Amino acid sequence: MQTRVNIAVDAMGGDNAPDEIIKGAVEAVNESSDIKVILVGKQELLDEKLKQYTYNESQIEVVHAEDVITNDEAPVMAIRRKKESSIVVAMNLVKKGQADCFVSAGSTGAVLVGGQLIVGRIKGVERPPLAPLIPTIDGVSLLIDCGANVDARSSHLVQFAKMGSIYMENVVGIKNPRVAIVNIGAEEEKGNSLVKETYPILKNCDDINFIGSIEARDIPYGKADVIVCEAFVGNVILKLYEGVSGALVKTIKQGLMSTTRSKIGAAMVKPALKETLQAFDASEYGGAPLLGLKGLVVKTHGSSKSKEIKNSILQCVTFKEQKITEKIKDSICVNNE
Repeated sequence: MQTRVNIAVDAMGGDNAPDEIIKGAVEAVNESSDIKVILVGKQELLDEKLKQYTYNESQIEVVHAEDVITNDEAPVMAIRRKKESSIVVAMNLVKKGQADCFVSAGSTGAVLVGGQLIVGRIKGVERPPLAPLIPTIDGVSLLIDCGANVDARSSHLVQFAKMGSIYMENVVGIKNPRVAIVNIGAEEEKGNSLVKETYPILKNCDDINFIGSIEARDIPYGKADVIVCEAFVGNVILKLYEGVSGALVKTIKQGLMSTTRSKIGAAMVKPALKETLQAFDASEYGGAPLLGLKGLVVKTHGSSKSKEIKNSILQCVTFKEQKITEKIKDSICVNNE
């Protein structure tokens, strides 16, 4: 019998907590018998809300946490002071080995700080990056980093490239993933000081498939599998990506409903259009892992609904089964020797 993957979920974090978090957890366990979800939050509230669902009760456990860390709190201070918050309690489950992974839609700052202070970095990892999968016309690419390290050094970006390659090859299944660094042109001599310093180091890395620079306009076309940048640039790319996608969907829907003729046409193309738009729905790909930690930490959007929560939970299974933490550890240790 296969050992279940234990996933601690912050049931109180996010705009739609706890209802959508609970719903996503139930959907996940109903889809996979390989997981056990540990919902962390106010026990009485969670127990009451779980009564409305049908699921294998051995696959969901509730662990009480009295406090909640909000987005307007200073992350470091909140992590240190709110020992009984859902984020801290859940991360301690990972630290103690009682959970394999942690998922939260709560405060990004608190998740990033808690990941490093509580779960801890793998020895040799300088900065853990936040790495979401983003949709492209060819599938998905990994954007690394998108929010954890706004003042990165070249050595950080090199580690991001290596960790991202391991993730894409083993979790997504892309053999020898193409790695590119975000730049303002394709030429090697272009870029700011960080890009110019990092480019030749990546070029000389034998353990990654570095293909050079990538401009932002080429990202949606899937020109690279691992897109390397520091968090300021990555976060701008991610937010623009989400904004443009939302605006396009809204514009398309308005256009299709504008006249009687367009409505008839919409009815004919609806199945194909729905499938196409679904491929560009970020919620299909779960949350963003914080790579380089001793245990898996996944940050989902604050506005996540049950679908993204479910997919974030399910992605933890592949991460655990493929031993991504161990592979990153081996890669970093080898390169630091």
